[in-house]
Amino acid sequence: MMKMIDPELKFISEPKLTFGHGQKAIDPRDGLMLFGPFDGKKVRGEKTIGVMGPLRLRNLMIDYLKKIHKHVVCEDNTVARPNFPGLESAFGVSINFDNIQQLNIEETNINKFLNYSDSHQRVHNLVNLYVDRLNNYMKEEEIAVDMWFVVIPKSIYQYCRPLSKIRNNENTVHEGLRPKERNEGTLFLFDDMQEEHNRLSEAYLFEVNFHNQLKAKLLPLKITTQIIREDKIDYEHVLTSERFIESERKFDSAKAWNISTTMYYKLGGLPWKLGDIREKVCYLGLVYKQLDEKNKNACCAAQMFLDSGDGMVFKGNIGPYWDKKKKEFHLTRNDATSLISQSLNAFQDKFGFYPEEVFIHARTYFNDEEWDGFEEAASNIKLVGVRIREHTNFKMYRQKQYCIPRGTMLQFDYNKAFLWTKGFIPRIQNQMGLETPNPLEIDVVRGTEDIYIVCRDILSLTKLNYNACIYGDGVPVTLKFADSIGEVLTAGRNIVAGVLPFKYYI
Repeated sequence: MMKMIDPELKFISEPKLTFGHGQKAIDPRDGLMLFGPFDGKKVRGEKTIGVMGPLRLRNLMIDYLKKIHKHVVCEDNTVARPNFPGLESAFGVSINFDNIQQLNIEETNINKFLNYSDSHQRVHNLVNLYVDRLNNYMKEEEIAVDMWFVVIPKSIYQYCRPLSKIRNNENTVHEGLRPKERNEGTLFLFDDMQEEHNRLSEAYLFEVNFHNQLKAKLLPLKITTQIIREDKIDYEHVLTSERFIESERKFDSAKAWNISTTMYYKLGGLPWKLGDIREKVCYLGLVYKQLDEKNKNACCAAQMFLDSGDGMVFKGNIGPYWDKKKKEFHLTRNDATSLISQSLNAFQDKFGFYPEEVFIHARTYFNDEEWDGFEEAASNIKLVGVRIREHTNFKMYRQKQYCIPRGTMLQFDYNKAFLWTKGFIPRIQNQMGLETPNPLEIDVVRGTEDIYIVCRDILSLTKLNYNACIYGDGVPVTLKFADSIGEVLTAGRNIVAGVLPFKYYI
């Protein structure tokens, strides 16, 4: 057994990020405003943007994009939500409003499918409205679009999620198949009946989730999209209460920062990178999604994040990875070897050499079989397996106005520690979250590495979420999107996904 040590309280200084001209800052918004994005020379100038949706929503989206080209002020003047200087001022890019490509989605068609009582048919048909138009554009049009904004009404968000239901009325359409009729192999005597059954049965191959299904169907097309809800860009008309409108208005600048950062990243830029880089190191986050609660089968993938901060996703195999007794996922040896081999080869393709260290992050332990598979693929590379879980049974208090600071580390074993990635942040004079923060339990379960270095890396990885422009997250990016990526990869049967950049999934 590992020898316990006397608990030791340590503090990890806030990791710095690198921006334009090699300048560093701890807050992404400070760095972008003062120095611009890290690779500002790579992604500059006017960009061609596509907007798709009903005419009313396309106009709202274009108006919003014009709005964030200008200064966006935070009305309550709080340090935690700084003003947004404008898209061109912060990122050095602008939208060519004279050349925005627009694809119309008829509102009558959206309303038609929203009346389908069968949730599979409802979501499948609505997603295809968007996917088919994008697919046709790729085949027929010559103007290249750098990224697409997919604008959806609030009703799609409300009624196209797993547990959403619609109320029956005179417009309700009861089209679909009963559970026992959904078998793909069902044969009919007449061709027209067979064609109708095949058309309807296709919907049951996909998950009832508009976002995940859309992303999954677009993976083979490699189209970069950002889904925008109507109520996020036009809350003054969607929200009914003046109190809610006033509350939402406080986040105008934060929303501008988030959308602009995501757009810059999906345009191919890198907003920032880690300030203190450990070269030739990469971080893998294991992704699992159980396919059926009745059996062990699950899909596995890996998120690889480089020292630059950019990421790629590797889809693994589907296999009996779920251990019902331990309630953990574990790969077979061959699948573990295959997954790590894909990751290492992608790293070598990008840099011309293999990493010297690979840190594998997961929410579960690693068993002997899968770890042997990892080591087989990385025979000359240092491997470290790290288990990361949110711990809810241990809290730490102090006699101050605010909770303990973010970056606090309590080491209670040579290989174990609690790490507070949430907490009081002096820069914004506030704390992340409203409640007393829970720590992450960090456990080096395979390989050897100083637990302080492991915790420092994890704290740094909480600052690499390019889907938002915030001070930091509560979990490292290696696990932040694990669930959502797993859901995209399993949103339909036989999803085709090679080694793709992280931006296609978020």
